[in-house]
Amino acid sequence: MKHFFYSLLVIVVFVFSHNGLSAQKTIVIDGYKVHPARVVQGDTLPNILIQQVVVFPERKFSSKRDYRRYRRLVHNLKVVYPYAQIAKYKISEMDAHYRTLKTDKERKEYVKQVEKELRAEFEDQLVKLTISQGKLLIKLIDREVGRTTYGVIRDLKGGVSAVFWQAIARLFGSNLKTEFEAMGEDKLLNELIMLHEHGLL
Repeated sequence: MKHFFYSLLVIVVFVFSHNGLSAQKTIVIDGYKVHPARVVQGDTLPNILIQQVVVFPERKFSSKRDYRRYRRLVHNLKVVYPYAQIAKYKISEMDAHYRTLKTDKERKEYVKQVEKELRAEFEDQLVKLTISQGKLLIKLIDREVGRTTYGVIRDLKGGVSAVFWQAIARLFGSNLKTEFEAMGEDKLLNELIMLHEHGLL
């Protein structure tokens, strides 16, 4: 009778589970794990979320200098990546609120207010970044936000501000228009980011 109850319960889960094969949480009943599933052409297909596995070939370095450069990139990524994530969240939040504002005056005041808050919270930390870390942050913002830093400034503060900050960046050997090229020159960096996101770096 107990087995009949569990069989019935599993059938109910099959019927009420999502029509696709999207992953759902395991249900535990009396210590038994019951996975949401679906019957397709007589086969029972459980819906189980499988963690993504990231695997890259073992890295080989042609010289100690290459290895040091690699270690420096890993270090810089760990320093800068949290700021790119904050930028992604803040810019998404700003974009959503910015679109609700009706006048240019409201938009300018909002941008000034956010800029003031960001300066108060992050300026002391960001000015401590090295030039190479700053360049890396510019690339990561493009990767995370889907727009270059130049594009973000232009959209929020206008073309004149974007040109001004681009000129300042160029003085320090940076370029706010730099794009992240996951399959090009930033392939190694992209792999390192994926490893970092999975806690493997």
